Amino acid sequence: MAENDNDRLAVMIDADNAQASLCPELLAEVARFGVASVKRAYGDWTTTNLKGWKEHLHKHAIQPVQQFSYTTGKNATDSALIIDAMDLLHEGKLDGFCLVSSDSDFTRLATRIRESGLTVYGFGERARRSPWRRDRPAPPPPSRVDFAPQSLGFAFPRLTVNAASPR
Repeated sequence: MAENDNDRLAVMIDADNAQASLCPELLAEVARFGVASVKRAYGDWTTTNLKGWKEHLHKHAIQPVQQFSYTTGKNATDSALIIDAMDLLHEGKLDGFCLVSSDSDFTRLATRIRESGLTVYGFGERARRSPWRRDRPAPPPPSRVDFAPQSLGFAFPRLTVNAASPR
């Protein structure tokens, strides 16, 4: 059951740092928090390492956003996601964002979105030390949800979802 069935959410996926095979479970979890009004996955779709995403993009109506890797060591994909997220934020039509990545590159984006009064849900692989996690005890569910690999068949040890609300 969704916390608020009517919350309009933007699901922003860093495809370079997320597993395509988890899309069904990811979107089912997002549905607990609201409606995925915007679903986008960012990456350089010309590379072979993202070829596993194709079937999931079509099946789940996720819009692929092409971002070429212009130079080694820089992540243009992250920049494209951040720019689009800020554009969506300023349109004022959403109630929250779901940021999907297993790296910490979007910590400042999450903070900025929260400063504007929206809720941010972070989805990614559980890390030993992660800026997505809070040092203080988490509020009652659904603000913090951990998935066990046995129940969802994840290829990594654990997936964590953290919510941060400005209130």
